[in-house]
Amino acid sequence: MTADVPHRTIASRATDRPGDASPFALGLLLRQAHWRAAAVMEEALRPLGIGLRHFAALIVLVDRGPTVQRDLAAATGTDKAGIMRVVDDLERKGLAVRKAVPGDRRVRAVEITSQGIELFDAAHVAAEPKAELLVAGLKPGEPEQLTDLLTRFAHQADGEA
Repeated sequence: MTADVPHRTIASRATDRPGDASPFALGLLLRQAHWRAAAVMEEALRPLGIGLRHFAALIVLVDRGPTVQRDLAAATGTDKAGIMRVVDDLERKGLAVRKAVPGDRRVRAVEITSQGIELFDAAHVAAEPKAELLVAGLKPGEPEQLTDLLTRFAHQADGEA
């Protein structure tokens, strides 16, 4: 049995190497860039005793204020069990607390503590030289251009991609 696949000449197959012209090239490049950036930022956060998954949660808490765990999971791309582990870690370190949500005894909101804010600010200071290393091979103006392009790509209006 054969699938109803149009018979066309394949212009380029995915290779995951520089110069890949396949339809998968952009996604593969973004994956490689993410891995590189994540490794560098993990290195910046390690001396502070947290990882990127913790910092991602702190970003949401600083931005949104107290957030129920379900929304925190969605905002960080984490599953229910994963966000529970992250929040447990943050609580153990004194960086966040769970608080009851008025009107619903079953739901807990996660709130960043003053110690969490201090660590959040320290993380930015620690990450600055690492972020500069990430873009060291780019020409003047290119880091800003890359940020602009990625911002527009990541935040396209619904239905545009």
